[in-house]
Amino acid sequence: MTNQEKFLYTYLNNASPTGFEASGQQIWLDYIKPFVDHYFTDNYGTAVGVINPDAAFKVVIEAHADEISWFVNYITEDGYIYVARNGGSEHMIAPSMRVNIHTDEKIIKGVFGWPAIHVRDKGKEEAPKMDNIFIDVGARSKQLVEEMGIYVGCVVTFQDELLDLNGHFYSGRALDNRIGGYMIAEVARKIHENGIQLPFGLYIVNSVQEEIGLRGAEMIASRIKPNVAIITDVCHDTTAPMYSKIVSGDQVAGNGPVLTYGASVHRKLLDLIVSSAQKRELPFQRAAASRTTGTDTDAFAYSNEGVPSALISLALKYMHTTVETASKKDIQSVIELMTAFLEDLDPDYNFKYVE
Repeated sequence: MTNQEKFLYTYLNNASPTGFEASGQQIWLDYIKPFVDHYFTDNYGTAVGVINPDAAFKVVIEAHADEISWFVNYITEDGYIYVARNGGSEHMIAPSMRVNIHTDEKIIKGVFGWPAIHVRDKGKEEAPKMDNIFIDVGARSKQLVEEMGIYVGCVVTFQDELLDLNGHFYSGRALDNRIGGYMIAEVARKIHENGIQLPFGLYIVNSVQEEIGLRGAEMIASRIKPNVAIITDVCHDTTAPMYSKIVSGDQVAGNGPVLTYGASVHRKLLDLIVSSAQKRELPFQRAAASRTTGTDTDAFAYSNEGVPSALISLALKYMHTTVETASKKDIQSVIELMTAFLEDLDPDYNFKYVE
């Protein structure tokens, strides 16, 4: 296994719930330190590596580090635990899943329980909902649960690890969007190891708290004040059953990075990315966003009196589940496209639409 693969597995398998990203951020930062000239973090945990920190023109490449999770919300007298969402956690997949409850001292194992099929009324079978999914930690009273160190506010993550799916895909929880953190780190590595000289400052940004409203990106955009921002995140592969291409577009895992058109995406910047791809015959797909992209692109675009921003996405199957699935080929293509764009970018380019 290469150092890159070791990093990928270590980083993806580590839990980084929204608001509790510190351990994952440390893993990420330790990996990129040899490839950058400077690094810093902010008060909420966003981590940034910088190449050419003294340059006046600043370019950001960004991903978000946080994953969806749960909060312990209520403990019954019988020792069962009810939860609240931390981000867009999927209640439908919870029953029978194993979980890690993160206490102050250690991780406590638990399971999302569910009544056996034998005892459910077939005529009015109940689906999983937020008010009926519950965690069992093997304690028969609230007191025993609390003695384990579990309290209201403890964060809960699914117990799942990254899987190599038959050589062509990666599958697991939290590819949204720690796979993005991996990709921007690899861009930094390629620039360093290939001796690429950039005529601007490059800020490799791994933001926190995207899943609850792009909050980390909002904070770090105000601090860096970039001239250009390229965001990488995930979008939906719509080839799997039960997806509507009419509603969600036609994106295919394995067919290359997805470039999004939308109001917050700066068209002249996007045209430069397309040009870099076409010049090198790199594959890419197109998507359209109604109103907003729903990604950190929006936070950067509308910060600091307006920052030309664009979105390079990875087509992902089964978003917000424990089996999020992405193409290995696409991951490498995103890394190649971002690196190519940075090689091509002229800091004197005029991004204004109207003079």
